[in-house]
Amino acid sequence: MYTKTFTGIEGAGKRLADEVMEVVKKTESLKKISFLAHSLGGLFARYAIADLYTPNASSNYSENLSGSSSTKLKSLSSSNRGLIAGLEAIYFITLATPHLGVRGNKQLPLLLGVSFLEKLVAPIAPVFTGLTGSQLFLTDGKPSKPPLLLRMASDCEEGKFISALGAFRCRVLYANVSFDHMVGWRTSSIRRENELSKPPSRSLDGYKHVVDVEYCPPVLSETPHFPPEAAKAKEAAQNEPNIRNTVEYHKIMEEEMIHGLQRLGWRKVDVSFHSAFWPFFAHNNIHVKNEWFHNAGAGVVAHVADTIKQQEKQHHSLSTFLAASL
Repeated sequence: MYTKTFTGIEGAGKRLADEVMEVVKKTESLKKISFLAHSLGGLFARYAIADLYTPNASSNYSENLSGSSSTKLKSLSSSNRGLIAGLEAIYFITLATPHLGVRGNKQLPLLLGVSFLEKLVAPIAPVFTGLTGSQLFLTDGKPSKPPLLLRMASDCEEGKFISALGAFRCRVLYANVSFDHMVGWRTSSIRRENELSKPPSRSLDGYKHVVDVEYCPPVLSETPHFPPEAAKAKEAAQNEPNIRNTVEYHKIMEEEMIHGLQRLGWRKVDVSFHSAFWPFFAHNNIHVKNEWFHNAGAGVVAHVADTIKQQEKQHHSLSTFLAASL
């Protein structure tokens, strides 16, 4: 079963979508749906929700993002967001997910910035991780075709990826700022390099190792593109995967992916295990994979739970206010 994660993000996403529909069909009382995913599971979930998405008949989220201010506000209301698996979509939360891929030492800290390793890892990644590895390194498909992760930052023929994310009431990214040797801070928090500032050293009260919370509102920007220079850079990265070629290609793709994903609002939560007894287990600590070895992440899990509770209270208060106003 584990090896199936190497057969491609789309395959795993579709299997997840099928499993979700099986549960929904068996449980008729379900009204709402949320997703909480760790690492690569976050990409599987993003693909799955596009497969499960049905638009509201009176609204198209993607089109509304480029419309007037009043239309954009209207598109954010629950009655216009669309449904996921026929249910109201509430929370989409990822922990240490490589939303921008893993190319480069800032994205895959395990390489430690060693040029020799960075040069080797892209071409050999598919040998060990199959199609999924190529997709994470953005080298999947022909040079003329946009990589999957770029397509997943837009609404396209393959799926309404942005509209599906926009269907959720709240989107939250939990990211390790350091000591995560699988997924870097930039890719898991969907930030540019110059947007990464030194995080606070102290944890938030009551949530050990959670050091910062930031809400990033939607940014009006063009939909992602795959210009001719990107195709040329991709071909060079595939044929001659040296540092110069791969970094140049990834910079182009990273900016395009951010353009697409920043069209939605995100709550970004930074996590730092620098003071933990086993900080190098950060990738598994963040979701407490094992209660004995990774219990340093208990504060993060508590923060996830309380964030959901607080958002529910706020939404309930807003719903009550709207009802009273009517």
